[in-house]
This record gives sequence, structure tokens and C-alpha cells, in this order.
Amino acid sequence: MTQERLQKVLANAGVASRRVCEQYIVAGRVRVNGVVVTELGSRVDPEVDLVDVDGTAVQLDATKRYVMLNKPTGVVSSMKDEQGRPDLRRFTREWPERLYNVGRLDAQTSGLLVLTNDGELAHVLAHPSFGVTKVYIAKVSGRVTPQTIARLTKGVELEDGPIAADRARLLDARGDSSLVELTLHSGRNRIVRRMMAEVGHPVVELVRRSFGPLHLGTLPAGRARELTTVERGALLTLARSKQ
Repeated sequence: MTQERLQKVLANAGVASRRVCEQYIVAGRVRVNGVVVTELGSRVDPEVDLVDVDGTAVQLDATKRYVMLNKPTGVVSSMKDEQGRPDLRRFTREWPERLYNVGRLDAQTSGLLVLTNDGELAHVLAHPSFGVTKVYIAKVSGRVTPQTIARLTKGVELEDGPIAADRARLLDARGDSSLVELTLHSGRNRIVRRMMAEVGHPVVELVRRSFGPLHLGTLPAGRARELTTVERGALLTLARSKQ
């Protein structure tokens, strides 16, 4: 167990310079394991202690890697597919760690997938009981009406029980198709496709734009990047709040 000065650990984590980190500590903006610490001589173990600044978690363990992937269609959410289909390994080659996907997207769904070697975080974020919010944009067949949008938020009955979207918005409707944005915290399999089929508008294309605090932004399909310091903080804060 290696203990280091708190301000040094914060600076090494990229929070700010050591001098500014000292100011944060004195101002009472830093907590260690949920307790505010204002003593500059305080020591922490980066591998064990949980530290946050202004309520946002700080990643102290430099061995943990967090990557955002815009998964293209036709790729299965697995590090090795037994049927030989395209899998996620091709997107992780530039990182030396063994990364694993947090949850899944079906092969024909594209969008945001988190890859990490942080097993604890992956378990919390992927487990249905923790209810992490996801935002999807679905291109569907037919002209979706406001009444259908209301039905999605009120709830529909599926074979494995009722389900309601946290939010639903009609983004566009032209010709014989519509664009619908759905916000869900359910982790049920193929849930968006099943919901839209139930209301008579089968999905033509589906992309996940957001996962918890993370947003796909302009990341092109088939590209992966490490999370920024701010994104890592937001993701770790969410994971800790669910534990």
C-alpha cells in the first residue's frame, strides 16, 4: 500500500497544478472516501481511495483505460465471436490493455459503446438494475404521429412485460419514414426495435447517441478514442453513485 500526498495525487491525475490542487484542498472542495479533507499533509492510496473534487470523481488508478467507440453496423458486441463474425477486437489494437465492452449493441445497431478494463465500473454500468440512461435515434418505417409518441412514453406491452420510454421525441417525418429519439434506462434486449415494432413502426436504422453522461458527438463510425478527463470524471461519478 503506497500512500502519497493528496495534492500530488490530484496533480498527477491531471486535475490542476499542484499549487492549485492545494488551494482546492484548503477550500474544502476535495473529498476522500466521501469525507472532506482540508489538511495539506493528507495522504491517500491511489489504488484504494476514492477521491472527488466538487463532487466529480477523479481517476487515480492510471492502469484503468476508458474508451468510447462508435460501433459500426455489422459488428457484434463481443471481443471474440465464435461464429467468426466481425467483432470488437479490431478497434482495441492501439491499446495494450485487454479491454471489454460495457453492455451490448446488436449487430445492426450502431453508436456509442464503452470499452474498458475496469471490471467494477463495467458491471455497474451494464447491469439493468442500475438503470443507466441511453439515448437512441431510430429511423423507422411510416409517419409517426404525436399520438404514437405519447404511447411510447405512456408505455407499451411486450412479451416480457410493459415498458415505457423516459422520453420520446419526433425529430422528423417525411415520405414514408420518420426519425424518433428515444431515451430509455432499460437494459432489455433489442428494446427499441421491439417497442417501435409494437407501435407499428419497424426500425430501419438505429444508432445510440448517448450512454449515461457520454455523448457520441462527431466521432465517426468505426473510430475509437479515449475518454477525456471530464468524461472519465462524469462516468466514474455515475458509477460510484450507483454502487
